[in-house]
Amino acid sequence: MLKAFFTSATGMRAQELLIDNTANNLANVNTTGFKKSHVEFSDLIYDVSKVPGAPIGDGQFAPIGTQIGNGVRVTGTTNVFTQGAPIQDGIETHMAIEGEGFFKVIDTADLIGYTRDGSFTKNVNGELVNAAGLRLEPGITIPETAMGVTISESGEVSVLENGEPSPVGQIELYRFANPTGLRQAGGNLYQVTEASGQEIAGNPGRDGFGKIRAKSLEGSNVEVVSEMVSLITAQRAYEINSRAIKAGDEMLSTTAQIVR
Repeated sequence: MLKAFFTSATGMRAQELLIDNTANNLANVNTTGFKKSHVEFSDLIYDVSKVPGAPIGDGQFAPIGTQIGNGVRVTGTTNVFTQGAPIQDGIETHMAIEGEGFFKVIDTADLIGYTRDGSFTKNVNGELVNAAGLRLEPGITIPETAMGVTISESGEVSVLENGEPSPVGQIELYRFANPTGLRQAGGNLYQVTEASGQEIAGNPGRDGFGKIRAKSLEGSNVEVVSEMVSLITAQRAYEINSRAIKAGDEMLSTTAQIVR
């Protein structure tokens, strides 16, 4: 049986995964704070019938060898944490991070997540929560008597009461030694893994953390044109691998006819 059948099959499977990843990127082109992911490939083990540098007599060594590969595999997906475009919406409790860092959110069961989605709003208790009801950590509560909310670049949250500004909390950001090692949990959330390392907390605008942009949200960093190019190249690569299988089948068919 021709090795090309199995080799081309790995190529087709790899391109399927690339198209799946591209489809997910395109599907989230309007998702707040979404970070696109990139598929990483590596070649498989090689069948070596002649090793490069093998002795060939008279003190000479082969300058090349005979090494036939067995295809390709997907080694993983890497999140690309480039900055998304800011979207100013004028909502007082919305915020975007300009630079490095994540917001930290937590639920009543102490489930912790990290997000770039700053579309926070007040719950019935006046606490800042995300769309799923997870509380911003450290917790910030807006009094019912507040006439307005102001969030500074450094993350200081203050409200207007009785005509005077009054501080109600400080927003903290979090970063990781290896953010690409975070687990994507859905709902615009990331979770800590052994690969990401533990959180590093800090105030916005200090020690390398990004600044807060109030009354704004961070858009997705997906570039539609780039994703469409990736989609087209993946489709063409899939077709070429399928043609390699067809060529191998035709070769076997020709061989069978000769034997007859």
